[in-house]
Amino acid sequence: MNRHIAVDIGASSGRLVLGTLRDGKLALEEIHRFSNGFTERDGSCFWDIDYLFDQIISGLGKAKAQGITECTLGIDTWAVDYVLLDAEGNRIQEVYAYRDRRTDGVMEEVASLIPPETVYAKTGIQQLTFNTLYQLYAHDRQELAEADQILLVPDYLYYKLGGRKINEATNASTTQLLNLETGDFDSELLALLHLRREQFAPLTVPGESLGFIKESLVARYDLPQCRLICAATHDTASAVLGVPVQSGRTSAYISSGTWSLLGVELSRPINNPQAMAANYTNEWGAFGTYRFLKNIMGLWLIQEVRRLDGGRFSFAELARLAGEAEGFRSLIPCNGDRFLNPDNMIEEIRSACAESSQPVPQTPGQLARCIFDSLALSYRSYLQELEELTGTAVEVLQIVGGGANNGLLCQLTADVIGREVLAGPTEATALGNLAVQLIHEGSVGNIAEAREIIGNSFPIAAYSPCAVPGLQEVLARWEALHAPVAAGDSI
Repeated sequence: MNRHIAVDIGASSGRLVLGTLRDGKLALEEIHRFSNGFTERDGSCFWDIDYLFDQIISGLGKAKAQGITECTLGIDTWAVDYVLLDAEGNRIQEVYAYRDRRTDGVMEEVASLIPPETVYAKTGIQQLTFNTLYQLYAHDRQELAEADQILLVPDYLYYKLGGRKINEATNASTTQLLNLETGDFDSELLALLHLRREQFAPLTVPGESLGFIKESLVARYDLPQCRLICAATHDTASAVLGVPVQSGRTSAYISSGTWSLLGVELSRPINNPQAMAANYTNEWGAFGTYRFLKNIMGLWLIQEVRRLDGGRFSFAELARLAGEAEGFRSLIPCNGDRFLNPDNMIEEIRSACAESSQPVPQTPGQLARCIFDSLALSYRSYLQELEELTGTAVEVLQIVGGGANNGLLCQLTADVIGREVLAGPTEATALGNLAVQLIHEGSVGNIAEAREIIGNSFPIAAYSPCAVPGLQEVLARWEALHAPVAAGDSI
């Protein structure tokens, strides 16, 4: 079978992408694209999970209309958010979005019951206010007790399509509930939440067959016969699988989208006190690997600025306007809690600049330049941390995902880190999803071969570092800006 569909859903948009392998090259065709976003109701933030499922069905209907009668299918989405099911397999309530403020103060409350150092030693997962551990602690206790199953978002979508309940390992690791030693849910942390192991489905690894899409769905909506393959369902895990290998050079990656995830792929976790102090995470990857990485606020900042500006400018136009604005004029600590989900991102950025006695950005170009400069400097800071924690110097930084399209940000990053930046492929997440399907089908031997094919199939832009006038003064301002919040970095 040479028809493979990746369902790739992020926090701001989703798509169904068809992948075909011909003559050693992987070709992509976008079948269906749709918007995504949480809604606020009665003071809480929710995802419309039924809408997402309907969009998958709509996309598969388009695939059938194009003549695709049989295919494999894999799903990836964002992490940490979950769905509660009753004994009949029905969803109990709406799905909370991770930016919901119900977890405010929960980390501190949990820390009074079990030391954060103990949790990190067990799980290797960084302290984030929205981790599933804290979301479940904040959830209504009675409702949790009545839940027969707790599935993460992509697991639920697989269940709706095929009927099998799973907890895919790369995504389940982000819950901060998996024990690195036992390879399963940690009994002490489950007891803290008053949960039972049987409320979570068995752990499933990427590449496992999950059966076929329900015949009732195929008949009702005239869909292709889809063999469901368990992808690396955490979108970052899939994105890392889609990063081409840099032969002969040590490299790190940034999966750049709503979030920027900067890290390296390791064969063993690093869950020592130094890694915990730097707030690095050890998320499980496909094929026995670990994603040792740092969460950085990412393009969420510019997405919110664009939304609040009424969408007057495209992201490409905002990058152009930023390029015309004065560089390094105003900077913000991107990973501050205040930027996670403020009432108004534009005003939050302006307030942060005013409070630190910097020029306040007024125009869309100035706001965008403030964001891109600050992201590039964040990448520099965290890349240095990464090198110290791993003991390995990074020679090249590979940016994949939507942020690879932002030439200004890529060049700024090369300039401030003083190393080459390679940008692309932009569809790394879908490519990683497809790679697992191709390996399962036997079309590709292993992930190394898949990465080589990806590198040969898509253009990669190279950015060499240029001198930044006054960089030392910029770095001094950057360090001063972070001095009061370094210990509270929790994104």
